[in-house]
Amino acid sequence: MTISFRLRNSLVLVVLMFQMGAILAQIAPPPDYDQKLGDVVINATRSGTPLDQIPLNTTILTKEVLESSPDQTIDQVLKNVPGVFLNDVPYYQKDPTGQSINVRGLGYGRTLVLIDGLPANDAFYGTVQWNLVPMSSIETVEFIRGGVSSLWGNYGMGGVININTKTPKNSSQDVSASYGSYATGNVAVSKDLIVSDAMQMRFSADYFSSDGFQNYATISPGSPANVKNGMGTDAVQNANIRLQNYFKPTQDTTAFLRMGYSSMADLSTNYAIAPNLIQMADVAGGTTTQLDVDKKAQINVYYQNTNFYKQSGSTSTTSPNKNSAYINANYKDPYSTLGGSAQYTHDLNVAGIEQYIVGIDARNISASNLTNNLSSTGSGAVTSVNYAQGQQNFYGILGQLRSTASAIPLEATLGARLDNWTSQIPTLYNAGANGANPLYQNISNQSKTYLSPSLGLLYKATSNWDLRTAAYQAFHAPSMNNTLRSYGSTSGGYFFANPNLSPETMTGYELGTDYRWKSGFAQLTGFSNYIQNAITSYNLSTAASQALVTSLCASAGNPQGCGLGKVNYYTNQQNLLSRGIELQYHHDLNSHWALDGGYTFTRTVLTWTATTDPTNTQVGGVPKNMANAGVTYYPAPQASLTTTVRYVGNSWMATGALPVPAYAVVGLKANYQVTPQASVFASVVNLLNRQYVTFNIASQASAYQAGMPQAISVGARMTF
Repeated sequence: MTISFRLRNSLVLVVLMFQMGAILAQIAPPPDYDQKLGDVVINATRSGTPLDQIPLNTTILTKEVLESSPDQTIDQVLKNVPGVFLNDVPYYQKDPTGQSINVRGLGYGRTLVLIDGLPANDAFYGTVQWNLVPMSSIETVEFIRGGVSSLWGNYGMGGVININTKTPKNSSQDVSASYGSYATGNVAVSKDLIVSDAMQMRFSADYFSSDGFQNYATISPGSPANVKNGMGTDAVQNANIRLQNYFKPTQDTTAFLRMGYSSMADLSTNYAIAPNLIQMADVAGGTTTQLDVDKKAQINVYYQNTNFYKQSGSTSTTSPNKNSAYINANYKDPYSTLGGSAQYTHDLNVAGIEQYIVGIDARNISASNLTNNLSSTGSGAVTSVNYAQGQQNFYGILGQLRSTASAIPLEATLGARLDNWTSQIPTLYNAGANGANPLYQNISNQSKTYLSPSLGLLYKATSNWDLRTAAYQAFHAPSMNNTLRSYGSTSGGYFFANPNLSPETMTGYELGTDYRWKSGFAQLTGFSNYIQNAITSYNLSTAASQALVTSLCASAGNPQGCGLGKVNYYTNQQNLLSRGIELQYHHDLNSHWALDGGYTFTRTVLTWTATTDPTNTQVGGVPKNMANAGVTYYPAPQASLTTTVRYVGNSWMATGALPVPAYAVVGLKANYQVTPQASVFASVVNLLNRQYVTFNIASQASAYQAGMPQAISVGARMTF
């Protein structure tokens, strides 16, 4: 029996990792993971709530947890958290329009992501551009599951993820770098400057690049036909520059000003001739004023401007360039977000009422899309043009009250938020070749008002054990990708935007319990969430829909049915029910060993749909069973070695079709602090180099994706 070169290298690396720890002599307890949780305050609640007083299932990823993960990007770290559905393909291997997060099987784009308390979901696509938050910049991550629209409004169905970045600590410099398989490398630098007690600054910059691996599966099913001429690996380069300023203009007021710029260029369509480019600039500022010992006021404003240039590749099926790669469409999506909020917080501690908050916020999203569909001959001729511009406005008023009963150890959190959503699309037209004969569509303005109440109860049975329950309503507005951007190709079908889409609504509840002891914790939660008017893609290529197909294709400049066998239209015609269980566990066994574990069971089905998808069948992209386990060994206070296992059960890509077999992947991470100022690490993703397809949402076999192959990386960090 022979051992492959990759596996042999992995085994050598494992041995070296253990030897690195064995040469250290001094033994001490493992790092403090804050498992007692009493001092941890969660900013994602908008009220600075202690972690052990939150009635929703909540997880904290501490600095130590992040550093012990074998994965090198934050999306791949989050995929191991119970309740999160992210497949085993890093963000830089995915199309930027598909970088999102799915919580509790509710679907992508239905969970709010914050960076330092401010919204980070992409304004046009509703996705999350994970390149904005490199691992080197992250201090901690707060993850609250369940409906949080009573606090945050839109995107609050699956919960909220708040990524806290590092802040100035002293006047020092920090440099880190890593390099590994597939020419994947990262360099990050930062400079802290403490000018005075009233002014601190932090400048940070990073650069990431990778040659990538072949994303579309070259293993069964559908192989090798899935890989077409002109396809290659998914190369990517992205960079970030950020300046953070913190002021104290008066004794009672603190303020911040943040500015940043990022860019990402990638080939996630798998065609080297069809790159994507995203350029984003943002600025945010705010103040917190302590009005009294128990009263404070907060004001925040933020602005983000994005330019997205996207191209799609395909392989020609027509002469004279048959079987040659060509660009079938290009898109220009400029869009911006302008928002602000004001909040008043009062810590009463009177008559059982601990705290109340009231606040208002507003946000405007403005966007446009220009799509040029190109000839399948590869000539570059524009066969049709789509153009649309519009905006969405969100206005919200919120209030929340937290109280504690005097007779029994029961804490209650009651919240409610009233949101008004408006959509205006003044321009939307489809045209023929080179933009000839534009056909303008008259789109009526839309406006909806939603009430999102929530009630959470937490009963402290003992000092270590609590029981919790919560009920809530939430909503999610359609992304402007669905309302403005029509796209497609001869091979993949055509997707028409629907400017008349309206928000989805959700009702949900959960029951859970937490048990904490000196060296660990265990959490168990059961949940049920029901979404009505869910946005979905409706296949219109049936005889009953032929009139609408003809009308849409005629407006796109092709009255012959677009020349396609598949035409899709976005609608609000689905209801979705998701129920499940989440379990999370951590235990510091002793000064040398720590255990982690997690399990998710999720049953997500359609209860009604106007599409051809079956009801009461597990939906695509949501495995029923997922589990993870980890063992960390501390040979000395300066060293740690972590082994992880991730299991994903059987699933479907489409609802009830295109099966994805179960798989398990092993990871390894070693850290060693050489001096108080310098540390090194080594990690392996997919230690045994297992070949597998990972779960996804797709409607054709050619969209199967290969999971991350074995990837070895080494790196170092220095502070001086």
